[in-house]
Amino acid sequence: MIRLAPVILTALLLAIWEVACRALHVAPYFLPPPSGVAVALRDDFPVLLAAAWRTLSTALIALVLASLIAQALAIVTALSPILDRAIRPLASVVQVTPVIAIAPLVLIWAGLDHPERALVSLAVLVAFFPIFSGAAAGLRSADPDLERLFALYGAGRWQKVTRLRLPSAVPFLLEGHKVGAGLALIGAVVAEFSAGSGGVRGLAWQILDASNKLQTARMIAALVVLGAMGVALHALLEALERVGLKWWRGR
Repeated sequence: MIRLAPVILTALLLAIWEVACRALHVAPYFLPPPSGVAVALRDDFPVLLAAAWRTLSTALIALVLASLIAQALAIVTALSPILDRAIRPLASVVQVTPVIAIAPLVLIWAGLDHPERALVSLAVLVAFFPIFSGAAAGLRSADPDLERLFALYGAGRWQKVTRLRLPSAVPFLLEGHKVGAGLALIGAVVAEFSAGSGGVRGLAWQILDASNKLQTARMIAALVVLGAMGVALHALLEALERVGLKWWRGR
């Protein structure tokens, strides 16, 4: 029964929405009923599915790049306290800078003829910080007694990082990637809105196109696809996190 609670609540809210729209005679362009959204989802599903794949592929590429950059910088900060003090403030600046504010600049730098490069770059900026923060925190979470034991046996900085700190950082890395994946998806959508053209026909472009034509049902259908994609991605990463933590504890 507990597992069915979200389904029951969602069904109840959709029923209230449907009844209210019909009873109050709400104009479909203002707020379509769920049945109208379902019709739009059925009619435009192939187009929305193709757009969803474009948005998701951008987010996944950005996640991989953000992961590589963030982990490399985290290892550098673990090896050098001076670089740690130099890099951390810059990473914080990246975190607090709104992606929408720098999107026009990135679009110009990436080339107006290649908006997909700008989309990936902006999504990388959004996904970078949680992965970097998790990796940096994990690399500092090693047992102090083991740190002293490694020093006693004459281990160098690189050996401490690869054989002690990185294994200790696994839970933090998994959590950081789970947060970063959601942010990469958000960054990809925001970047598509900023691009504002049909050059990249992702879900954001579908929403903009439907908005210009007052096709509210299609807009909400695109949001439904986006939400479902986000939930599926989060569920997949949670499953990978459980497997990774099980392996980590076994080790």
